[in-house]
Amino acid sequence: MDTQSLQAFILVADSGSFSVTAEQLHLTQPAVSKRIAGLESQLDCKLFDRIGRSTQLTEAGRELYPKALQILQDVKEAERSVRELRGTVAGTLSIGISHHIGLHRLPPVLQAYSKRYPKVHLAIDFMDSEEAHEQVMHGQIELGVVTLDPGHSLVSHNQVWDDELTLVVAADHPLASKAIITPKMLSKYNAILPGLNTYTGRIVAELFSQHKLKLNTSMATNYLETIKMMVSIGLGWSVLPKTMLDQQLSPISIAGLSLSRKLGYIYHPNRSLSNAAQAFVAALNEHRRLG
Repeated sequence: MDTQSLQAFILVADSGSFSVTAEQLHLTQPAVSKRIAGLESQLDCKLFDRIGRSTQLTEAGRELYPKALQILQDVKEAERSVRELRGTVAGTLSIGISHHIGLHRLPPVLQAYSKRYPKVHLAIDFMDSEEAHEQVMHGQIELGVVTLDPGHSLVSHNQVWDDELTLVVAADHPLASKAIITPKMLSKYNAILPGLNTYTGRIVAELFSQHKLKLNTSMATNYLETIKMMVSIGLGWSVLPKTMLDQQLSPISIAGLSLSRKLGYIYHPNRSLSNAAQAFVAALNEHRRLG
């Protein structure tokens, strides 16, 4: 039941004339008749009796008339609401955020965003980057702010931060005093790393694979703060973001080796982002621009 047919029906009912309705709609009279005929066919009943030059509503037509008015009014209200929505940033925004980014990168962005858009409810879940990719792909969350997949990814992604990674040991670890470190030397000690299925874990696994060395992992956790604590008490070496270094850790390096990962936001390529999501993306891009 299209609105054009309903509009023609209302005008014919009000004017009692197909020709007058045709003038009002800037159509030919046969075109108006076709719209009414289509409506009658869809409803399987006559809407008008044509008695001489008079056009009168049938019983079915009188029943339809107030409902048609309401439908057209509802359509106008819906159009008005959508037009207003275009400029409104409100509603619920579901975001999956990796733990490290949530603790060390996003606080100023989240603070500024929540102050600027108080009508947005931020539904934040802290999760591994890999899980966020899956949830974005399945439409469970609208945005992810995560470590970007260094390989092929089915989600749309944009980098915000370049996260430099550093090999680290405790200050009293045997490698801390070595001027030159090689992958072979590193392989002799236990590693404490994120799971090798994670993007960061895969970076380290690829390094050892290239040198055909065994990676000895004594334990694995995806919480970088936990890894930092275990490295600081001498349980093994690890790879951590440079931003996490402090006096508890000693950075070590391998000649010619540079490790980094890309952090940013992801979203489904076929999903239209809400106003709240678009505003959040704009906030992230502004943060990137300001450095």
